[in-house]
Amino acid sequence: MFVFVCTGCGARLTAPLSEVALPVHAHQNYGNGIQLPVLMESGTFAVEPEPWGPPWRRWEEIDPDEAAARGIHAPVHALSDGAPGAIVIAPGDTRATVLIPERGGGYCCGLGWGDGPNMACEACGLPVASRIDDCSTWQAVWLAPDAVHRLPVDVPSEAADTTPLSWAELTAQGKGTPPFEPIGRWGARIGPNCWWSWSPQWEAAAGRALAHLLAASQGRPVTVPDGLAEEVFQRALDTLLPAGPPTARAVLAGPGLPAPDTDADILLVPTHPQTGEAWTPAGGPAYPVPVPVPVPVPVPLPVPVALPFGVWLWLAFPKPHLPVPTSGRIPDGILRDDPPAPRPHHLFRIDPGVFQHALVRLSAVRSPWLRDILRNCTQQMRARIF
Repeated sequence: MFVFVCTGCGARLTAPLSEVALPVHAHQNYGNGIQLPVLMESGTFAVEPEPWGPPWRRWEEIDPDEAAARGIHAPVHALSDGAPGAIVIAPGDTRATVLIPERGGGYCCGLGWGDGPNMACEACGLPVASRIDDCSTWQAVWLAPDAVHRLPVDVPSEAADTTPLSWAELTAQGKGTPPFEPIGRWGARIGPNCWWSWSPQWEAAAGRALAHLLAASQGRPVTVPDGLAEEVFQRALDTLLPAGPPTARAVLAGPGLPAPDTDADILLVPTHPQTGEAWTPAGGPAYPVPVPVPVPVPVPLPVPVALPFGVWLWLAFPKPHLPVPTSGRIPDGILRDDPPAPRPHHLFRIDPGVFQHALVRLSAVRSPWLRDILRNCTQQMRARIF
C-alpha cells in the first residue's frame, strides 16, 4: 500500500491506499443538476495516464501530428495541457490539506476544475489537488502528479494484502453493478425529486463498449445476446450500422461461462477491477477452429470488447430482480419479499461523452464510415440513442 506525500515538504496527504483500475466513468458528466456519489471506494486510488485538467487547448490550436502522437485520431473539442498521471482518490482519504478559497470556482453547485488546483498542503501551502463535487460530476479529489509522490507504507497484515483477486474469487463475491438506481437532483432527498433511472455507470460503460463494438464490426451489422445486453446495445447498433448480411455475432465470455461457440466474431469480456486487464480464455486469447492440413489458412479470431466487471457480471448472471433492502441491517443475501424495484420509464441511452472519448482514441475512426458516425452524434442524440 502507498501514501502520497507533498513534494514541497514531505507531509503525508492521504491515508494508506491500494491501486485499482481507473473507472470508465471517472470523467463522466451526467445530466443536469444531478447529485452523483463518490467516485472511488475508500482506501483505493487510480491513475489517469493521459493529461487531464486545466489548462485546455481547443482543437483548432492543436497540430494534427501532435494529436496523433497523443493517440487522438479525430477532432475533439479540446485537449488538456495538464500533466499526465493525475491520481484520483475518495475525498475522505485526504489528510493535512486545506481548501484554497480563491480557487473555489465551479460550474453550478460545487467545486470544479475551473480555477486549477483548489486544495493545498496544510504544512507548506503548495497547491496539491483539485476537489471536485459539482453537480453532474462524480465526487473525487484529484492529486496533481507534479505536486505529490507515492511512498510504500507498512500497514497491519490484514490490510496489507493487495494481491489481485482471481477471476473465480471475483465471480464468487458477486459484486455486480445494478443496471438501474434512484437518481436525485442536487440537495434533494428521497421523494418527488428522486426517480429510478438507468445507472450512470452502465451508460458510461456502454459508451466505451459501443465504440469498440463499432470498430470490431468493420461496418457489418452486429447482434448481441438476448435480454439485458440487447436492451443496452442492440438499438444503437441497429441504428448506426447498415442492415443485411453478413452479420457479426457478439457473445458474452468470461469466468464461470461455458466456452463460446467457435463462430463468435466478438467476445464481450470483463476487465479486472484491480488491474484493469481484460479477461482472456485459458490457453490463449481466442478459440481457434481446426484448419485442414496442409492448407495453412489463418482463422479469424474473435475480437474482445471489454466491460467493467460489475456491469459484465450482471449481464452474464442476471438477477431475477433488484434487491430492495429493509430498513436497518439484514444479513448478506437476505432480500425483502417485495415487488421488484421500479424500472426506468425510458429506453437505455448511451453516454455520448464517454462514447466520443473512446472512439477518437481508436485508429479505426479514420475510416470514413466511423468518422461519419462520430460527426453525426448530435443527430443520434435527437433519436435518443445517446
